Amino acid sequence: MEIAGIVGILVIVGIAVVAAVVVLLILLLFARSWIKVARADEALVISGRKQKVARAVIGADGSTRDEMSESPVTVIVNGKSLVNPITQRHEIISLRSRQVSLNAEAQSLDSVTLNVDGVAIVKIGSDPILVRRAAERFASQDKAIEQFTTEQLEGALRGIVATLSVVELMRERKKFSDQIAADVSQELAEQGLILDSFQIKGITDKVGYIQSLGAPEIQAKRQSAEISQTNADRAINQKNIANQEANLVEQTALDTNTANANAGIGRARAEAEQAENLAREQAQQAVLQQQAENRQAQLDADVKRVADAQRYEAETRAQAELYTRERAAEAGAIEQVKQAEARTRIAEQQAQADKAKADGEAAAAIARATGEADALRAQAEAESEARRLRANAEADAIRAEGEARAAAVEAEAKAIASNQDAFLSQRVLDVLPSIMAEFSKGYAAIGNVSIIGGSSEDGASNVVGADSAKALKSVFDSVSSATGLDLASIIQGQAVGRGIGEGVAAASAPTAAPTRRSAPTTPPPPAPPAPAAE
Repeated sequence: MEIAGIVGILVIVGIAVVAAVVVLLILLLFARSWIKVARADEALVISGRKQKVARAVIGADGSTRDEMSESPVTVIVNGKSLVNPITQRHEIISLRSRQVSLNAEAQSLDSVTLNVDGVAIVKIGSDPILVRRAAERFASQDKAIEQFTTEQLEGALRGIVATLSVVELMRERKKFSDQIAADVSQELAEQGLILDSFQIKGITDKVGYIQSLGAPEIQAKRQSAEISQTNADRAINQKNIANQEANLVEQTALDTNTANANAGIGRARAEAEQAENLAREQAQQAVLQQQAENRQAQLDADVKRVADAQRYEAETRAQAELYTRERAAEAGAIEQVKQAEARTRIAEQQAQADKAKADGEAAAAIARATGEADALRAQAEAESEARRLRANAEADAIRAEGEARAAAVEAEAKAIASNQDAFLSQRVLDVLPSIMAEFSKGYAAIGNVSIIGGSSEDGASNVVGADSAKALKSVFDSVSSATGLDLASIIQGQAVGRGIGEGVAAASAPTAAPTRRSAPTTPPPPAPPAPAAE
């Protein structure tokens, strides 16, 4: 019971919490739909709610005083308010600045038609009175502000241009802009708008009047500049001539000093070369004398060396002959002993070889018989396995051929069903060679062909070729009349398609190594057993 009571309490608490959350969400949604907030550059205009405003009233004596009156529209700038969506309606008025460009054509005081380009920055005033005025006029047509401002500025601009000459307009452009702004500001304020700035971008005319105003001054300035440039060039030329004369004098002095220095250097160089040649000759004579002395000493040493070499050679040859005779005698005795030992060893080896030969022949006969039996048995097994593999391969080939024919028949049936024209054209192209072969048999029975008349180019080969072409064309026309197939277009399309396909295949197909079929191999006969060693 206690647990049931606790569970019931928890359920009630949960329901209460959910209900509270739902009510809170409803309140938030309600507040979201009722509370309206204007941004920093916006004004909130509420219709259906009265607001007290101060109005300036002009008395009979001309004095002004403020009176409080009620307006059916409430204006809130940069703030928030609670709006009843049932009995009230709100509008958001943008207070951002708007750039208005204008291009007006006007006539000046001196009867010159001018094109005046200007740019103005206007906005709805932040004062509630101005916002209320703008809301009454532009709440539902925001883009009309630019059009209204452009028309007002163009009208004021034409009126002011008509009172000024072209020279005054060009020289006092700032005064011209301020005068336009002053004339238009009051009219814009009546609409709830404020003119932040107005600038004249340019004043032009189509006949070149403005450009001609500055022509005399420009020409005078250009003439003065040319005269100044000429005087400067003359002064530069005079300075260059003076510099060249000074350079010429200095160069002459330099050349003279250089020639004198070169002459002294030449004399000193000649004396140095003469002394050097004399010293070189003396050194060469000393070298030649030393070479002669060295050559004489070398000759003496060579003669002595030859004599010593000949004496040593004679002594060495005598000792060598004596040693050779002694070694020959010792070698003869040793050779006789070795020959006797060799003859004894050969006899023993011959006896052992005869015995081993007899044992080997017996073992070889036994092994040969065993190997032949094993080889015959392996050959029989290999032939049996080969027959079995051949039978299986033939069966697989027959089955594959049957499946391929069935697939070809099925593909042919599908091709006939899906693309009857292409299939019929292919069949006709397959039969075309046999038709032309039968046509050519008629010419095979003809022995000679004589051409009567015609030009030198109309030979027998040309006539036969023309007849073949006509026969082929008649075949094409017959097929086209019977089946509606254009064989010439089909052949041309297949040739182009086959050429493109072969080119793509040759470029993209990877090179594949040829597969090799493995042939059954018969196991080698077992090797004969080696003869047992005794």
